[in-house]
Amino acid sequence: MLSYNKRVGQVVEGLSGREKNKIFFIVKVIDNQYVLISDGNKRKLDRPKLKKVKHLKLYNLYNNRVEKKIASEEITDAFLRAELTKSKTILFD
Repeated sequence: MLSYNKRVGQVVEGLSGREKNKIFFIVKVIDNQYVLISDGNKRKLDRPKLKKVKHLKLYNLYNNRVEKKIASEEITDAFLRAELTKSKTILFD
């Protein structure tokens, strides 16, 4: 279930640093090498983490609801946490 494409709303896992083995959503694609990630908990939407793509495991799991809410700027940290919990159950169960 790994992917090489990256887009907003995609589930990723940190491979290095403090984010190692933690699950996040991509909230913005900066360029081919960098993305902004958030989990709505430690990394909130007002302070997303700039991360190199090579330090992330990109899953082939996209959340269209998250993508639409980010595009319309109506997203909250609570919504992001809830959707991330649902995505974790899909990935790891």
